[in-house]
Amino acid sequence: MKLLEKFIYSILLIPHVILYKRSANKDLIDKDIARWAEEKNLKGSKTKLLVYFLTYSTDFRTIFYFRNRGVIARLLNMYCRREKYFRIDISTKLGGGILTGHPYSTILNADSIGENFYVNHLVTVGEVNGKRPTIGNNVSVNTGSIIIGDITIGDNCVIGAGSVVVKDVPDNCVVVGNPARIIKKDGKRVSSK
Repeated sequence: MKLLEKFIYSILLIPHVILYKRSANKDLIDKDIARWAEEKNLKGSKTKLLVYFLTYSTDFRTIFYFRNRGVIARLLNMYCRREKYFRIDISTKLGGGILTGHPYSTILNADSIGENFYVNHLVTVGEVNGKRPTIGNNVSVNTGSIIIGDITIGDNCVIGAGSVVVKDVPDNCVVVGNPARIIKKDGKRVSSK
């Protein structure tokens, strides 16, 4: 019975595949698919992987619909729902290769977020007085973190769980705490003097 359900659901995803093939953001979606496949240790064609992720992951659907805005995506969302508690602001520039770890109650409202971004649940990336963060490439933001205001998070940074980041973070740093402080830079511990 489960096999039959999966088959029927795959048929219902055909319009998604057509949307993907015609998407102006196909290259970004390809990067998303590749990152998810690597993380889940899955192999297959991009189309097969796309159908798999759309079938089993509401967060992947949210990213897919973000990359394919418009009437068709809204219609598809009616029967193949996105994660309703994971929001990406429509004006955020989002690089390819985004990966989520259960992004329940997560809001991404940044000027831009680079490639290979990882985000977990209960994260807020948002504005203060109309100013929004800029986040570099290869950044991981862990559970319960808040990144707000006109700040820049550099490349290759890790934002620790529960951190509140309100100041710039240079490249290659690990930050923790409220307010966030750098505990590692370029792989070396930073003294807390």
